[in-house]
Amino acid sequence: MTPTVRHTVVDSPYDPLTLVAVDGVLSRIHMTGQRHRPPEETFGTPDPRPFAEAVRQLDAYFAGELTEFDLPLHLVGTPFQLRVWEQLRLIPYGETRTYGELAEALGNPAASRAVGLANGKNPVGIVVPCHRVIGAGGSLTGYGGGLDRKRRLLAFEAGEQAAEETLF
Repeated sequence: MTPTVRHTVVDSPYDPLTLVAVDGVLSRIHMTGQRHRPPEETFGTPDPRPFAEAVRQLDAYFAGELTEFDLPLHLVGTPFQLRVWEQLRLIPYGETRTYGELAEALGNPAASRAVGLANGKNPVGIVVPCHRVIGAGGSLTGYGGGLDRKRRLLAFEAGEQAAEETLF
């Protein structure tokens, strides 16, 4: 049976976000100009109905009222990618981890490059907070949504005033 794919576009402080659901479960979030953004014909039929809770939680997050998402997700990836994405969900709001720390948490300290590649393929940025991963020296390396968005997300979560002025 072919899965039902639906999408909707919502406003955010980071430009519009396209939410995609497979069989009613959030599967992808795409930013404008994002690296690894698939063709729009893969987004399915426009339909906001499957996204009410995701939109509510995203709105609460951007308002500074939500620090941890609690949404069912339909994630498709390799077993390693799924493990990395699960580790991303364990990084607390306002904190960061390095690629090496994530590799170590996965039991393979030499896998930081593979962790970076899996992190870059995260299909539900913001909800699965890949923006919280930084380089070993604290540098802001790689982000599918662009380094400016990553910087702004991290500043927003850190409660920095400059971030709030840029966001809203």
